[in-house]
This record gives sequence, structure tokens and C-alpha cells, in this order.
Amino acid sequence: MFLGHYVHAIDDKGRLTLPAKFRPGLEAGVVVTLGLDGCLFVFPRGTWEALATRIEALPITNPDARTFARLMFANADDMELDRQGRILIPAFLRSYAKLDTDVIVTGLHSRIELWNPTQWQALQAMALERSALIAEHLKELGI
Repeated sequence: MFLGHYVHAIDDKGRLTLPAKFRPGLEAGVVVTLGLDGCLFVFPRGTWEALATRIEALPITNPDARTFARLMFANADDMELDRQGRILIPAFLRSYAKLDTDVIVTGLHSRIELWNPTQWQALQAMALERSALIAEHLKELGI
């Protein structure tokens, strides 16, 4: 289970050290892909395989299903953590998420998200501002 958020630096080669607290869940490797809202998703390999199976089961005749599959699979990269707990984030993914030096690494239970600090702060401010409305909507979903 991944929880919390951390500030880590990405080096000039595109390597990012993941929090030591997260590494025990990542021994089998990770898959990094485009996230929603401008971040990157980092999935443990097992979680990715389960998600990939669900995406593959979507009807190929559905245009949204095809588009989502393209976004998730064509922009994904699988990798192993090195001895220092780093992953190499491809340039096209760094560009998409606007990751330059500092990166906000967030734990979201079964996945990790990587954020540009400015975008993360804006998202957090919006979420806090709208928290009562969001809670009301989640109530309708049974939360």
C-alpha cells in the first residue's frame, strides 16, 4: 500500500529515486504510463497486469475503450528499480508531466503518481476548496 507524498529530485539523465517506503512493493518492477490530470502513473507490475487485463476486456468496438487502451499501452514503459531505488523516466513521459527537477511522488494505495510541483499544489488547492462538494458527490457513490 502506497501512502503519502514526497519531494524527490529527478537527475539530468531522467532518473528518479522512489521513496524507500514504497520500494518493498516494487521488487517485481514497475510500469510507468500517462496518468490523468497531467501526472504519470507508476504501477507495480502485478497491479499493471490486472489493469491491462481489464482494459483488454473492453469492447474494441467502443471508441473510448480504444482511445483509453492506446493512451495507456502505447505510452507505457516497464522497468526495474536499480540498486539505489531509481527508475529511468523516458523523455516523452517527463515532457508530458512537465517533470524537470523536483517531482512530487504520491502514494495512492495501489499506484504511485508523479507530479510537477506547481501542478500538484494547484490540484491540492482546488481539492481543498471543493472538498465539501467532492464529499457530497462521493456520498452518492457509497463512500
